[in-house]
Amino acid sequence: MAHCVTKIQLSISCTDLLDKDIGSKSDPLCVVLQSVGDGKWAEMARTEKINNCQSPEFSTKPIIDYYFEKVQSIKFGIYDIDNKSVNLSDDDYLGGFECTLGQIVSNRTLKGPLELKKGKLAGKGTITIIAEEIKDTRVVNFDVEARNLDKKDFLGKSDPFLEFFKQGDGGTWQLVYRSEVIKNNLNPCWKKFSVPLQTFCGGDFNKPIKVHCTDYDSDGSHDLIGAFETNLSQLQKAGESSPVEFDCIHPQKKQKKKSYKNSGVVRVKSCKIDVEYSFLDYVMGGCQINFTVGIDFTGSNGDPKSPDSLHYISPTGVNEYLTAIWCVGTVVQDYDADKQFPAFGFGAQIPPNFQVSHEFALNFNASNPYCAGVQGVVDAYRQALPQVRLYGPTNFSPIINHVSRFAMSAAQQKNASQYFVLLIITDGEITDLNDTRNAIVAASKLPMSIIIIGVGSADFKAMEFLDGDNGALKSSSGEAAARDIVQFVPFRQFQNAPKEALSQAVLAEVPKQLVTYFKLLGLTPIKPPEKSTA
Repeated sequence: MAHCVTKIQLSISCTDLLDKDIGSKSDPLCVVLQSVGDGKWAEMARTEKINNCQSPEFSTKPIIDYYFEKVQSIKFGIYDIDNKSVNLSDDDYLGGFECTLGQIVSNRTLKGPLELKKGKLAGKGTITIIAEEIKDTRVVNFDVEARNLDKKDFLGKSDPFLEFFKQGDGGTWQLVYRSEVIKNNLNPCWKKFSVPLQTFCGGDFNKPIKVHCTDYDSDGSHDLIGAFETNLSQLQKAGESSPVEFDCIHPQKKQKKKSYKNSGVVRVKSCKIDVEYSFLDYVMGGCQINFTVGIDFTGSNGDPKSPDSLHYISPTGVNEYLTAIWCVGTVVQDYDADKQFPAFGFGAQIPPNFQVSHEFALNFNASNPYCAGVQGVVDAYRQALPQVRLYGPTNFSPIINHVSRFAMSAAQQKNASQYFVLLIITDGEITDLNDTRNAIVAASKLPMSIIIIGVGSADFKAMEFLDGDNGALKSSSGEAAARDIVQFVPFRQFQNAPKEALSQAVLAEVPKQLVTYFKLLGLTPIKPPEKSTA
C-alpha cells in the first residue's frame, strides 16, 4: 500500500505560562505525545528545559512522521522541571493542548489555549505550533537523445534505452533511472524525465554518474552499445542552444580497434534542477480540500428496518455506511477551513412527491446541501433514512457531474487553491457504467479525486474496472483519462481491522493525485516554500 509519509518538523513556543516556582519563574519543557488508542498516549519527543521563562520558544524542534491517510491525535504537555529525573510525574503540569497533526499541517501555524484538564484553562497560557516539512524538494529534469548509435540487431536496428547509475559506498554503482526502450532506432529521442536530486546524486553535484546506452533484447540478454561517466555539474551545462555531448564508448571495441572513436553520441539537450512540490507544499500553501459525500439508497441495500439491511442502524448506533463516513471524513475535515460538506443521496424516492432522484441533498435543501462537519453529514443521513423509499437504479454519473461542475469552476481560477474529493458509498454494481466512465474521464482533467467504498458482499468488478490502477480508463468515445482519480476499496476487507486501516487504504492515493493534477497544469502552491539551494 502506498503511503504519504513525510517528516514534519514542529517549532513550539508558549506565552503566559503559569508560575509554579516560588522566588523564580517556571522552568518549562514541552513533551509531545501521540494517541495509540483507548485513551493511551505514547511519548514521541520532548524539548529542552528553559530556565525561568513564562513565554518560552523551544530550540529543540521535534520531528514527526506525518501520514495524510491517518488521523494522528497529538498532545503537547508543558511541565515545570525542578529536578534531573526524566520522569515527569513529579513535575508540575503547566497545561496541555490536543489537536491532530492534520490540523497543524493545514494551518501551518496553529495557536491554542493551554488547559489543565478538559474545559479548565491554564490561566492565560497559550501554545503556538509551526509545521515545516523536512524534504529536499529538488528534482533533476532531463531531455536526452542519441545520434548514430551502433546497430546491434541482425534483422533490424538497435532498440536503445538508457540507464543512469550513481556511485555508492565502496565504489559500487546504484541504478537511479532507466528510460523507456525506443524500438528500431539509431537516433532515439527519449521522453523527458525527472529524478529526485537526492536519488540521483545524494545532493552531491560532483558525485560520479555512469550512463549506459543498451540495446534491448526481449530475452533479457541486452547488449551494451556504449557507456560514459560524468557528474551533475557537467550535465548542468546543457542548454537548449548548446547541448552537452558524450561519446558512447564500448570497452571491448575500444581495445580491439585503434581507429575506434565511439559507438554513437548521447546528447543531453537539457538538464535543469527544479523544485518538486509535495502534497504538503500545496496544503500548507493554502490549498483547501473540499469533501463531498454520495450515499447509495437503492433497494438492493434492503429495508432499513431489517437487521439484514446495510442501512440498518444497530443498537450501538452504527452501520457500514456510517463507519465509512466517519473513517474518511475525520481525516479530510482537517483540510477544509469552513468544514461545510455537501452530502447527497441517490437511487431513492424522496418526499414529498416520492419521485426517484439520483442527486438529492441529504438535508433535503437543494439550494444549501452543506452539512456542518462529519457530524453534520452523519446527522443528515440519520434523518433522511426514515423519510426516503429505497428504490433504484444505481447511477453514479449525476453526483460525479455535480462535483465536477464545482471543480471546473475552481480550475478556471488557474491556481492551486482548491481540490475536491468525492466519497461514494455503495452496495452494488453501477447501472449507468458508460455515463460514469464518461464523467470520470472528464473529471480527470479537473482538480478532483473520487473514492468509492463498496459495502456489503456484492460483485464489485465494475468498481475495480473504474479504478485506474488496472489500466487507463477510457470514455465510450475512446478518450483516455488524463490521470488516475478513482480509488475503490471494499469495506468488508477491513471489517476486523482497526478503523484507521480503512482510512489509510481509502486516502492513500489522494496526495499523489492532487500533486499530479497541479503539476500537470504547472501550478505551484499559492504560498510556495523557500527553494532549496545547491
